[in-house]
Amino acid sequence: MGRFGSHLLRIVGLLVLAAVALQLYFLARIALMIVVDPQSTSFQRSEMWRLAVEKHAIAWSQEWRDYPRLADSLKRAVIASEDAGFADHSGVEWDALEKAWEKNQRAEDRAERVNERLAQRAAALAERAASARRARPPPKTPAPVRAKVIGGSTITQQLAKNLFLSGERSLPRKAQEFVVTFMLEALLDKRRILEIYLNNVEWGEGVFGAQAAARHYFHVEASQLGSGQAARLAVMLPAPKRFEQRPQSAYVAGRAGTIAARMGGVELP
Repeated sequence: MGRFGSHLLRIVGLLVLAAVALQLYFLARIALMIVVDPQSTSFQRSEMWRLAVEKHAIAWSQEWRDYPRLADSLKRAVIASEDAGFADHSGVEWDALEKAWEKNQRAEDRAERVNERLAQRAAALAERAASARRARPPPKTPAPVRAKVIGGSTITQQLAKNLFLSGERSLPRKAQEFVVTFMLEALLDKRRILEIYLNNVEWGEGVFGAQAAARHYFHVEASQLGSGQAARLAVMLPAPKRFEQRPQSAYVAGRAGTIAARMGGVELP
């Protein structure tokens, strides 16, 4: 083996060791969560940095509440909205991921077709304006339409991403999410996973965890949330910053009604 091959083998070996060390780090952190509540997540730290850079201030609200001090109505609402099979699956709902991927592919195809039509229309208008030789600015190119991407992630997957990973969409990041998800499911029981999730999930800009959300939106303790209030908070989870602007919107009310109707059939861990 030549010198180049030897160097290449050494680099590959170092990369493998680094990957294994990273997995052991994640494993140790999760094992510690059996008895120690996590103080912050990767997502929260990135949000703190964003607020400090963009707004030069960090308005932050978060208070830990143990599992018994979180209203059962909120637990049921979040499970009904985000992960109906939470109590039974092993961390990943493969059918849900497949359906989400298919829907996203169709959405991307539709967006591509719309963008093609917009581009053709803009080119035709530009050509017409040039032929008319009018002294006016060329027509603006319309902004491209973006496909609305939906997720099929379980509560455990969402927790894995928020605890340790970035928000980028890539295959390596998704693969790492699966690994951390299975670690969480192997080391923590469902009650602990849900407890950590509800205490760290985002419910608005600088609003993290059930207690902060209950105080911010309804001025009550997390243990006092009623079914309607819990359902409204569950609706916000996919896009909390957007729904924070209009928490009483018709969509939130309608979706909350659907979630409230499903809550009775939810099995709590």
